[in-house]
Amino acid sequence: MIVISHDRRLLETLSRAVVWLEQGVTRRLDQGFARFEDWREEVLALEELAAHKLDREIAREEDWMRYGVTARRKRNVRRVAELAGLRSRRQEIASQFRGALKLTVSESQTTGKLTTVAENVTKAFGDRVVVKNLDLRVLKGDRLGIVGANGMGKTTLLRLLTGEDQPDSGRVQIGPSTRLVTLDQRRASLDPTLSLADTMTGGAGDMVQVGDEKRHVIGYMKDFLFRPEQARTPVGVLSGGERGRLALACALAQPSNLLVLDEPTNDLDLETLDLLQEMLDDYPGTVMLVSHDRDFLDRVATSVLVAQGDGRWIEYAGGYSDMLAQTGGTAPVERASASSPAKEKGSIAKAEKTSRKLSYKDKLALEKLPQEIARLEKLIQSLRDTLSDPGLYSKNAAKFGRVSDELTQAETALTEAEEAWLLLEMKKEELEAGV
Repeated sequence: MIVISHDRRLLETLSRAVVWLEQGVTRRLDQGFARFEDWREEVLALEELAAHKLDREIAREEDWMRYGVTARRKRNVRRVAELAGLRSRRQEIASQFRGALKLTVSESQTTGKLTTVAENVTKAFGDRVVVKNLDLRVLKGDRLGIVGANGMGKTTLLRLLTGEDQPDSGRVQIGPSTRLVTLDQRRASLDPTLSLADTMTGGAGDMVQVGDEKRHVIGYMKDFLFRPEQARTPVGVLSGGERGRLALACALAQPSNLLVLDEPTNDLDLETLDLLQEMLDDYPGTVMLVSHDRDFLDRVATSVLVAQGDGRWIEYAGGYSDMLAQTGGTAPVERASASSPAKEKGSIAKAEKTSRKLSYKDKLALEKLPQEIARLEKLIQSLRDTLSDPGLYSKNAAKFGRVSDELTQAETALTEAEEAWLLLEMKKEELEAGV
């Protein structure tokens, strides 16, 4: 089994070995992930020591170049060549160390003690009740984590608590001095047609307004591990992780005393997660976050609001592990109601698994899906090649937009095709095994 994940808890539970990919170099640890972070620090410390020794050697050679007694010309030429070689080695070592991601957040100066108060709040969509008779107080400095299975209404609850949506009954009162900044899980605020620099500056020159300070966009980009040459790169061709860092950069530049984070850990690597956690620890305002990352919730949340089913929510003090301790080691999270898409999808999957033979339609799909997957992969690569032209948007903005839309549709279709193929393969294996 090969697992790619940023979920520390999952990796600690499952892994027996770890492959660390960094700057094009892979290193293997033949132990579980629980040992990984200590091992990584040891590796980095050894590389830093080697770099320090090399710096001292370079300094000695430079001192000889300036002040040493002149010897034969041939020897001088050799020493010059050796110094150039040392510098080249030092540059290679330096390139292996990533820039340090700097996360700072601009805090609004005025804030009251109460951030949000919910009284007897109820919200339903048709027959499906998402929130029922909720009473909740969120104070300044709280870090509230919202936990629940997919389809339970976590994002809807977040929108109710921030005033974006209105309850069917009850009331939500937002503190009058509350200034919130939202980071949504789909990065919907990012325009794929804009360049990275224009997204950060709002298209207004080369300066970014970070709180009360103006900073040059290139310097601010570097804080979030972007290279200067990426300034004119369209957002549409950035990777998921790069889009996550860009959304963070835009959100954290705005003054706020309430940070609303909907799945903030999606696509973020472990180093970025650590730094995001440190920033949230130092943030003097209030944080509301929705996350499935148990380790991140343990590190950040002061309380968690957990879905119980039928629209009921209960708040537990502490992080995710504290909640488990209070509930006897079992998360009191039920599946969504029968009317929800998540429940319907689960029911379909269960019905398919319990079927005793593959239907003709399933057999036909199992034969055709690999061809469709191969076609979509080829199409996606072709569309990405087209979008990789840095001058495409300036030459033909309409084509850039059309190709971006086609790429999104193709990626969605590929995911659906892969999931359908995997489900059918699992069903086939179970039938062959007599399960």
